[in-house]
Amino acid sequence: MHPMLNIAIRAARNAGKVILRACEDLSKVEATQKGNNDFVTNVDKEAEAVIRETILKAYPNHSIVGEELGQLEGSDADYLWVVDPLDGTTNFIQDIPHFCVSIALKVKGRIEQAVVYDPIRGELFTASRGQGAQLNSKRIRVSNAKDLSGTVLATGFPFKHKHHMDAYMEAFKALFVHTSDIRRAGSAALDMAYVAAGRVDGFFEIGLKPWDTAAGQLLVKEAGGLVMDFAGGANFEKSGNIVCGAPKLAQALVKEIRPVLTESLLK
Repeated sequence: MHPMLNIAIRAARNAGKVILRACEDLSKVEATQKGNNDFVTNVDKEAEAVIRETILKAYPNHSIVGEELGQLEGSDADYLWVVDPLDGTTNFIQDIPHFCVSIALKVKGRIEQAVVYDPIRGELFTASRGQGAQLNSKRIRVSNAKDLSGTVLATGFPFKHKHHMDAYMEAFKALFVHTSDIRRAGSAALDMAYVAAGRVDGFFEIGLKPWDTAAGQLLVKEAGGLVMDFAGGANFEKSGNIVCGAPKLAQALVKEIRPVLTESLLK
């Protein structure tokens, strides 16, 4: 195992301990609204602080960007850790047991290591560039779906971008008529990990942030899948609009939704 992946795993597990302790008494969790329909808790912040501490103990010169604590500029700008300490905060607050820790390492702008950790289920999804993707140390692959027929897709509603709801619903309808079903579980990082593991065939969402998808991107790619934007390009990190799945299925997803989306979503 790559030593930097090992540190990412240690950081994710340490954050998971913070989250699990909080789950024992959710009445003590302090939640505040940081944006439109966007919540943060003291647990998010504590988990991110633990992740930073773990990473910086091993690599004190590295940079870190996280959802809650912002960017920490290290002296070595080639190494950037991208952190979501608790992806699925609303689920966590509501005591819905579906959330995760997501950590990715970019080296000179390219994602090299990825961890998505579900502390409730004890599931650890990992990937190193060129080394494949694993779930609890066992190799995982995307599904072998070649078209939309009979597939199960994952998605997220654009709850922070409700001005895109009409376009999103048109995309949903365009896909739903061809699929077996579509799931909305509330954690983009876990959705992408589930694509990598073949549990769902594909995933699409509007307006995600880099920390939502960084680890998931590498997991999907190393599991044999494709990640792209709504126009079939590679602008998803900038736009936050993402599609992923088995290669032919991801292309089929884009083919169905592209005609019904507004021009602003295709940039």
